[in-house]
Amino acid sequence: MSAPIYLDHHSTTPVDPRVLDAMLPYFMHEYGNASNRTHVFGRTASAAVEQAREQVAAALGARYSEIFFTSGATESNAIALQGVARRAPGAHLVTSAIEHRSVLDAMRRLEGEGWRLTVLPVDRHGFVDPRDVAGALRADTVLVSIMAANNEIGTVEPLAAIGAAVRRSDALFHVDATQALGRLPLDVDEMSIDLLSVSAHKLHGPKGVGALYVRRRVPIDALAEGGGQERGLRPGTLNVPGIVGFAAACQLALQSRPENEEHIAALRDRLQQRLVEEIDGVTVNGPRQGRLAANLNVTIDGVEAEALLLGLPDLALSAGAACSTSQAKPSHVLEAIGAAHAAPAAVLRFGLGRGNTVDEIDRAARCVIDLVRRLRSTSTVSRIPGT
Repeated sequence: MSAPIYLDHHSTTPVDPRVLDAMLPYFMHEYGNASNRTHVFGRTASAAVEQAREQVAAALGARYSEIFFTSGATESNAIALQGVARRAPGAHLVTSAIEHRSVLDAMRRLEGEGWRLTVLPVDRHGFVDPRDVAGALRADTVLVSIMAANNEIGTVEPLAAIGAAVRRSDALFHVDATQALGRLPLDVDEMSIDLLSVSAHKLHGPKGVGALYVRRRVPIDALAEGGGQERGLRPGTLNVPGIVGFAAACQLALQSRPENEEHIAALRDRLQQRLVEEIDGVTVNGPRQGRLAANLNVTIDGVEAEALLLGLPDLALSAGAACSTSQAKPSHVLEAIGAAHAAPAAVLRFGLGRGNTVDEIDRAARCVIDLVRRLRSTSTVSRIPGT
């Protein structure tokens, strides 16, 4: 029996053994509380956190003092959006139609509480037009939030151009870079970014830790009170092993990103070619250029998403139905790019990683191709009168 194949790296990634090695001492021997510097255990933990802060900052082109550790990008997004907005009640906010739910839902909640909100459209590939951003800016706009790369269709947004448009106003620019860190070059100064959210578990780090970059002198309020950790912006005992692991993962990603992305892109293109050539009615969602190397999102006509996933127990994939009896509504991302189908269709999101092999990709393609043919054959037979 073949081992299952993991193709869901947009969701999470396995912890790199080198990252785990860096973390283990802080679980077992160096277990001090980083906030207690009265003894050597606490001072050792504190020093590890500050070194990690510098390493994460280096991955973003930021200063170490601008990095605040959190539990992950969802919390970072919440602090960034609410922490800025609540300083200007009723002000204007801007985002895009394909943001992660942790951004869209937070923005909609603020809108319900009295803030003004503009949700920008995207083109059929998921790109935000910087001219639309510039046109949406008003005198009372306090925050623009546009993701770096989309978690469903992989679209890489033109952050530098968007940041330049925002910089010409008094608004702040927030970026959800969850899918971009470790996969794309990021520089907060070159891209005119004021706030940026990231998670460790998307780049072979541990779950439950992330960071928020906040440019110096950007006014932002905390969402909680506590012991004053992270200069009061995110109070609570620091997850020292997780923070150390996050920093190690950032370092490793920076060292090997070009070769990793070349390897992953070659696998993605191989998988895409197999599916498109051997299955009729396959549509690639998202751009062919300007897409994350790891991403392949396809719609397959004539099959139901639930049946397709149930028939692929050895493949770890994410799926969303473009129109399926098992799902009440299509993905908001596919709706935004006009790719939500009226007929039964299955959407598969392949998230490739640096550990995947050519053999795994070929096996995965074969499994999907064979199952789609069987499901379509069964569906055709069942519609013949008298059967």
